[in-house]
Amino acid sequence: MRPRPSCALLAIAVLPALARGQGQTGEAVNPERMPRPETRAVRAPSPITVDGRLDEPAWAAATPISEFIQAQPHTGAPATERTVARVLFDDGRLYLSAICYDSDRNGLVIKTIERDYPNVLSEDMDSFGVSFDTFLDRRSSFLFFVNPRGGVKDGQTFNDGTSRDYGWDAIMDVRTTVHDSGWTVEMAIPWNTLRFDPTRDPQSWGVNFLRRVRRKNEVAYWAPLARRDRIFLMSQAGTLLDLPRVPAGRNLWVKPFALARRATGSSFTPADTGNHGDGGLDVKLGITPRTTLDLTWRTDFSDADVDQEQINLTRFPTFFPEQREFFLENSGTFTFGDVTAPGAPRSGASLRDFTFFHTRSIGLRGGRRVPLFGGGRLTGRAGAYEFGFLNVHSEAFEGAPPENFSVARVRRNFLGNADVGLLLMNRQATGSASGGVNHRSVGADLNLRLAQFLFVNSYVAHTRAPTGSDEAARLSIGWRDRVWDATAMVRHVGDAFTPGMGFIRRKGLRQWYATVGAHPRVGIPGVLEINPFVEADYLTDLSGRRLTWDGTLGFGTTFRDGGSLSLRLDDIHELLEQPFQVQPGASIPPGDYHFREASASYTASDGRMISGSIGVSGGGYFEGSRFSTNGTLSWQPDYHLTLDASVARNRVTLDPPFGPRTEFTANLYTGRVRYAYSTRLYLSAFVQYNADADQVVTNVRLNVIHAPLSDFFLVFTERRDVLADVVLERVVTAKLTKLLAF
Repeated sequence: MRPRPSCALLAIAVLPALARGQGQTGEAVNPERMPRPETRAVRAPSPITVDGRLDEPAWAAATPISEFIQAQPHTGAPATERTVARVLFDDGRLYLSAICYDSDRNGLVIKTIERDYPNVLSEDMDSFGVSFDTFLDRRSSFLFFVNPRGGVKDGQTFNDGTSRDYGWDAIMDVRTTVHDSGWTVEMAIPWNTLRFDPTRDPQSWGVNFLRRVRRKNEVAYWAPLARRDRIFLMSQAGTLLDLPRVPAGRNLWVKPFALARRATGSSFTPADTGNHGDGGLDVKLGITPRTTLDLTWRTDFSDADVDQEQINLTRFPTFFPEQREFFLENSGTFTFGDVTAPGAPRSGASLRDFTFFHTRSIGLRGGRRVPLFGGGRLTGRAGAYEFGFLNVHSEAFEGAPPENFSVARVRRNFLGNADVGLLLMNRQATGSASGGVNHRSVGADLNLRLAQFLFVNSYVAHTRAPTGSDEAARLSIGWRDRVWDATAMVRHVGDAFTPGMGFIRRKGLRQWYATVGAHPRVGIPGVLEINPFVEADYLTDLSGRRLTWDGTLGFGTTFRDGGSLSLRLDDIHELLEQPFQVQPGASIPPGDYHFREASASYTASDGRMISGSIGVSGGGYFEGSRFSTNGTLSWQPDYHLTLDASVARNRVTLDPPFGPRTEFTANLYTGRVRYAYSTRLYLSAFVQYNADADQVVTNVRLNVIHAPLSDFFLVFTERRDVLADVVLERVVTAKLTKLLAF
């Protein structure tokens, strides 16, 4: 029989509930000037059963953590809903609990219980979160978010949150309960799930706790943060003291997989069609507390999300994000390019413009999957240094030779929030018929965050490819305080700059970018802040001739419920030296064009059952005009089911000075359903119709988590030509994985 709760625990749990709805009182403070808080972990004096109830006497011995301060909407004010967190430990696990009192339990916003649902648990629903800086380096963290019904999102961050890795998954036990006073979360994390130095004495970690009350759009932290900052800003975290010196385990995870696949379709070669079986293995070994070795053999990505179609009416390539778990994990170590730090102002370029090492260059060619023989990745830290080494070997594919991909990354931290790094890459064709073709690249970058307001990002990169050698460089300086933001950036990309393992949107240019804006809080009912701004983006070729000018007047509004409104007016000059084809039969000739475009978009609060966004833009388009509309609609009747629909429509008219008038449309329609029966059984499906290509893509995926970090997937994917009524690709895959932890 379970022991009855002690009187001390009852007092802790009941007395705050008597005052629920009254919130916490007190004057607002400046989070950036407050001292960083400390708390102590306590050894559990008796056993704990993780069931979300906190009725074990051991919890009464823990130190309560309850002074949470808002980051939004009222920065520096006490949280309006009380949160009491506690930390305990024993020889096997770290225990964490939180009683999240709520004056309106019927107002809890729970979007899903699916694990690692994108961009939801940490942003768009009620949640409790914790970040652990286990090495107390004030740079990196392990993240855990839990919602009131037990949905979990976890990940790792690096360089004070500049790089984030949500591909990392932890073995953990989480239970929640919803009750009259709010909701409670209880979790247990095995020591060998986390990485830390067991020899350090005393054992202290950086830590911060988060409480999000979505219906109020309220975010509060135990270690107070400014409105622009997030829980992974470990340089501003508190400290967790008195953790035990736990002996290091073997930290060995072995994850074999087996799969069966049937493929048909007119776009497949005879060798790719029919029935196929395969198997492989992933191994994760903690070599030291801060160094991890990942090995993979016969890697398969059939369970990864399918790329969604995008409309591209520009003359530049489209960036597609990485979606494969092996490459997502620890990806932050290798980040290099047009990075924008969390909390920084607009920068004029992003990783969608230039990513020096983009893992989609491995195992994908022209959108087709290239079989991988295997590879390895070593990542970790040694003192002030962070490092990563990756080597992957692909097999021959459709007449192309096998290739070897090698990457080395080293970064050194200094001055608390600064780092300088080096990245080396080599892509080498192998085999007797390869001819030894290779791409080699090297780059150095420097990133600073000074006095919490000043951001500096810079890099220099060099590539050598069969087509030639060239360089790229950038210097960006930004400022963002509680009212003002400004950025100045200059960027150079050579004509022959070719990152063989990266993505570059546009080459042969020099770019000058500047922006100034403000984001004051105003006394308008329902409005959190406004953001008027101006931008100037000027691009030339390498001889100094203007290629592009884009001057922008913008106005943004963030509402207290989490919705936002954005207005833009762009004045654009474009010099085309070569014609480019927008659609079959529709080309834009060379010339110097001047046109204007206006746009408006509104995004509703995601905290409601029905949410979505709508946008409209129109104006000139080179020698003609374009009118675009887009919208999304999401209906979530409960936390089990989500229905989404989106549409993007473009009507383009081209009026050349000589020749016939051309009109065309580019439309894309998407529907998606996600159903989470429980925290271990998910079903998702989406259908996308590209009216331009007249193709329909269908993807259905069933995921059963049959044991911790062990899955069964059943995936159906089809691409169909609607006009010809022909199946281009149809693949049915069953995949089973099993994690063995030692």
